[in-house]
Amino acid sequence: MRTISLCVVLLALALASCKPLPKASGLLEPKDWGKADGKAVKLYTLVNKNGMKVSISNFGGVITAIEVPDKTGKIENVVLGFDSLAAYQAEHPYFGSFIGRYGNRIAKAQFTLNGAVYHLAANNGVNSLHGGAKGFNKRVLTIDTAYSHADTSVLALSYTSPDGEEGYPGNLKVKLVYSLCPDNELQIKYEAETDKPTVLNLTNHSYFNLTAGKESILGHELVLHADSITPVDDQLIPTGILSAVEGTAFDFKSAHQIGERIAKVPGGYDINFKLNKMGKELALAAEVYEPKSGRFLQAYTTEPGLQFYSGNFLDGKITGSRGIRYQQYHGLCLEAQHFPDSPNQAKFPSVVLNPGEQYTQLTVYKFSVK
Repeated sequence: MRTISLCVVLLALALASCKPLPKASGLLEPKDWGKADGKAVKLYTLVNKNGMKVSISNFGGVITAIEVPDKTGKIENVVLGFDSLAAYQAEHPYFGSFIGRYGNRIAKAQFTLNGAVYHLAANNGVNSLHGGAKGFNKRVLTIDTAYSHADTSVLALSYTSPDGEEGYPGNLKVKLVYSLCPDNELQIKYEAETDKPTVLNLTNHSYFNLTAGKESILGHELVLHADSITPVDDQLIPTGILSAVEGTAFDFKSAHQIGERIAKVPGGYDINFKLNKMGKELALAAEVYEPKSGRFLQAYTTEPGLQFYSGNFLDGKITGSRGIRYQQYHGLCLEAQHFPDSPNQAKFPSVVLNPGEQYTQLTVYKFSVK
């Protein structure tokens, strides 16, 4: 189990607060970013003493930039994204987005809960993906509070998803808190409660590139603390079994370059890894090192799974921040999550949330250099 920094204490304060607090040096003045669904959209930038910056919008809770130093001290953006709200409102592969109600796929866009069948939007062939046609990534979230204290900057957002939205049951109240800590940790805390039994699987869909977009991610060295995956069919729906990674192209128990064996994986990596952890303790899930820049990323989570996606379908047609055209394998995702299609997989950990229960999740992305 990992020792959590004191930054976590501020998450509890943010969740308990609903009033804006005074501006401080670690929080830049929010930028007016336009309107969506008739609501004002803002872009916040959190800053720490090391010069690390994280930019986040209340549109879809999207992380538009994470700026961190390389081994020479040069600070650059290490996530894929856009410079305008309009680009995030258009179709894109979920760059930096807050995903819900259900991250990843649900087979045939339906599930049964307590004897009732719920039909969802089929937005990925016959399946439902990342919350449906208009998931949380396209919603304007309420800004609850934004403040800085003891060199930790906090942005707290919330959203109430009404009963029946995208086919899911229950009025769901979600709180989302981003905290930038002095040790270059970005912490993402999720909480939710419902008034009807429902299913829930929240995550963040940032695409990381530790070269700051100069090269592909194929030279990044990856470690995943997982002994098995949930193999999938040709529609990327889990078969319901676990498969050991030992001796396969999915074996990242020790460091391997992402491009080393990717040719052995048709279409590239897009698979859920069952993490080597028990219960909901915060544990190290993944480590990524980029030798040229020296940047090192560690991902921690309380979730049982991690979806590793190698940006397979980026095709050079999307122009992102600073005019960079995003090519295939230009970014990698480390999506902390429950397993895909869990509502239809009795052997997978439950994703059911009942009235009176509270959903909680903590994901941490920690940046350093070697």
